[in-house]
Amino acid sequence: MTSLEPSAAPELTRLLVPGDGTPHPIIHPAELARYVDRLAAGTGPAAIDAERASGYRYSQRAYLVQIRRAGAGTALIDPIELPDLSSVGKALDGVEWVLHAASQDLACLAEVGLRPTTLFDTELAGRLAGFERVGLGAIVARILGLELEKGHSAADWSTRPLPGDWLTYAALDVEVLIELRDALDAELVAQGKREWAAQEFAAVLDAPAALTRIDPWRRTSGIHRLRSRQQLAAVRELWLARDLIAQRRDIAPGRILPDAAIVAAATIDPKTTAELLKLRVFGGRANRRLVDTWFAALDQARSLPTAELPPISLPTDAPPPASRWQDREPAAAARLAAARAALAQLSADVRVPVENLLLPDLVRRLAWAPPVPHDEAAVAAFLAAGGARPWQIDLTAGLLSAALDLPDPPVTGQ
Repeated sequence: MTSLEPSAAPELTRLLVPGDGTPHPIIHPAELARYVDRLAAGTGPAAIDAERASGYRYSQRAYLVQIRRAGAGTALIDPIELPDLSSVGKALDGVEWVLHAASQDLACLAEVGLRPTTLFDTELAGRLAGFERVGLGAIVARILGLELEKGHSAADWSTRPLPGDWLTYAALDVEVLIELRDALDAELVAQGKREWAAQEFAAVLDAPAALTRIDPWRRTSGIHRLRSRQQLAAVRELWLARDLIAQRRDIAPGRILPDAAIVAAATIDPKTTAELLKLRVFGGRANRRLVDTWFAALDQARSLPTAELPPISLPTDAPPPASRWQDREPAAAARLAAARAALAQLSADVRVPVENLLLPDLVRRLAWAPPVPHDEAAVAAFLAAGGARPWQIDLTAGLLSAALDLPDPPVTGQ
């Protein structure tokens, strides 16, 4: 329990409207210019948020940007009407930006010209400070005793005009973000973790843009149930056909054709459009209109020569799933168990989630193929090469080196 967490749940004050009222969205360049002037003359950090239309639209663009700074007030900016917000970025150059779960919003903010140079992430700060629940509503309630309305987090923010209660919700998301930042900052200082947080915030800013995944169709939900290359080809062709339509229409792919329908078609392999439409997941009106497209994709998959069928799995340098280690490499399994136990104890001692101490994948790689020799310096170098921050290395290199120093398990009977 941190010093900010009371022993009993506090009585919450429901925050219904912003203190200055709900602003109308800024949609004209002149309005934006006036707010930019106020931002430049403001003081202290700037609270930033963005609303997307995930689950509704293909793109991950921002459909609303919320900003609040002392002396400037709150603004709701419509980036559809004003797609270039670089003037806002210039006004905030050198100013600390406060975001909650920043990694979710930085890409869409960058698309409209907003790129912070200094960051405070309240969600990440909450994790480092030891709070179990770090969603914005939960942590605002815990620390500030305020109840935020969170009913529109999954709304279709591409809707125009935006309803008034949605705008109120959006404005409230930045209303108390600076106050939350200050409370969390003080807690991190009290716990001796402020430098840890600074390194984590810098890592978020420095993280490379997400790379295009090789064969993204392999992420189709339920694909693990398929066992043949021909079935995988059917998934791939259906996925590509769906993605093309989704991108052209700017509609979330799952709203055009659910993953379950793709896997069902690949499993059954219908030989006619009538057979395809008999599948319950293809029974909607939209799928009937697109049935020729879906059947053509299946036909394309069936026509491929064996050499062009996708492999069951892609080559990788990653370790195999840890569930297979005990039989295949019992020494690696023992190292992994020891490393996990050591990190679990450290997590409890410093009140930081295990996944924030070190990425689980990095721990698996270390246990599978540790450096030789695996003294503390070698382990530290291994962690640094894997992207671990200095504070993480200082905390974990020694205990992981000890965890790796296990005798080989006895050889069992043949």
